[in-house]
Amino acid sequence: MDGIESLVAEMSDHLWTWLLTPIVVFVGLYMTIRSGVIQLRWIPEMFRTVTDRSPLDEEGRPQSISAFQAFTVSAASRVGVGNIAGVGTAIAIGGPGAIFWMWLMALVVAATSLVESSLGQLFKVRDKGAFRGGPAYYIERGLGKRWAGIAFAITLIMCFPFAFSSLQANTLTATIVGVSGGDESPSWIPFLVGGVLAVLTAMVIFGGVRRIATVSQAAIPIVAFAYLMIGIIIVGINAEQLPAAFASIFTEAWGDSQVLGATLGTIIMTGVKRGMFSNEAGLGSAPNAGASAAVTHPVKQGLVQTLGVYFDTWLVCSITAFIILVSAPDLSDAPRGIYLTQNAIADALGSWTGIMLAVIIFLLAFTSVLGNYYYGETNIQFITSRPRVLTVFRNAVIVVVFLGSIASADLIWNLADGIMGIMALINLIAIMLLSGVAMKLVKDYSQQRRDGHDPVFTRDRLPGVRGIECWEDERTVTGPLGVISQKYRDEKHRDRLHREADDGTE
Repeated sequence: MDGIESLVAEMSDHLWTWLLTPIVVFVGLYMTIRSGVIQLRWIPEMFRTVTDRSPLDEEGRPQSISAFQAFTVSAASRVGVGNIAGVGTAIAIGGPGAIFWMWLMALVVAATSLVESSLGQLFKVRDKGAFRGGPAYYIERGLGKRWAGIAFAITLIMCFPFAFSSLQANTLTATIVGVSGGDESPSWIPFLVGGVLAVLTAMVIFGGVRRIATVSQAAIPIVAFAYLMIGIIIVGINAEQLPAAFASIFTEAWGDSQVLGATLGTIIMTGVKRGMFSNEAGLGSAPNAGASAAVTHPVKQGLVQTLGVYFDTWLVCSITAFIILVSAPDLSDAPRGIYLTQNAIADALGSWTGIMLAVIIFLLAFTSVLGNYYYGETNIQFITSRPRVLTVFRNAVIVVVFLGSIASADLIWNLADGIMGIMALINLIAIMLLSGVAMKLVKDYSQQRRDGHDPVFTRDRLPGVRGIECWEDERTVTGPLGVISQKYRDEKHRDRLHREADDGTE
């Protein structure tokens, strides 16, 4: 087993060092420059679109889940152990300077996130009254390469519902073991944790995407708020340490860490890997959730998912980093993963916080497993529509969640890193090839906003682009979206006139 772990770790490191990290940086910078730094210029627009209501069908019902619900489904996958255990691992390996590179990469790859989620919306398909889509779909429909779409779908299934969900279960088990006595805890605890998590997962995933969205929408804001409040309290108690913590993030980002002696390459690589694991920008996962939303323009969901990158990295990950750094731990002999964060919280607030953190980790892990499952389901349906295959997949996810609770943490982390790298590589190549289409979408959205409209997209606005299914021509009045988009414009115009009348303007 030690030999397998070493081999997987070495292969993962080579993939990230020599191939993936340069590509991630190049694609992020390319999208940033070509879009005119849209990820910063349109931050106010992101907040406006996240509350955008879902268009209604001809019977007055929402077509699918809303933009905010799609945001919470993707956040359910994003906001998980990567924000707590992943940040702890990054600091333990790369020192405080790894956080600087996480912040910087979030800014750079936010443009990539906008592009991939907009493409996911553009090439989505109808699925029994709802929508589904993602990289597999825009690879097939936008590039005409179904075989490459299948390759991506298989990689995502191996990565998210299997490897990443195992990691969530493993971290939850480690947290509860730490609370119940560490090495002296009963040996049956991992089996109990795995069993409970597997049963709860089964209860939700057999209910479909709407149940997943409902659970995520309810749980994510609560758990995120609770964790942020804990972080703010700890930082407030140790406010005198905050300047030193800030300084260490920037001064130790350039190698020769005073604490660990970490090299610049190690620090950057750790920040990039843990950052991508946490915010998933460019990875090709968030577009699967983004495509399920009913919005009036593909770029709207691109903006919503970009906001998710900032929420995940700049807010939640930063809170974890400051929880650890203001407690002034000895990083030269620091434990990795959840234990570093767990110890920092206990040092600040007392040992009783172990139970509270276990509850938070449980909710984060559970919602992440649900989000990961949905990504897998979407890609299973891309490969085949046989109900029996989906049933087998659901049962396999439940088994993997249980097994992840009792597996080796190092093996799961390294395996997840390697599969994540392959998945990101396929997606980044695809969005580079489709970047011209994405920029036309951005230009169309921007022009409609300048004209004073709430943007509405129809496929005749992109003449010559094949594979678009769900955005009928606006001239086709018998088509569902043609009717809906006209009703939407009429309603928005009427609402604007009412607001102007209330304000006393004409």
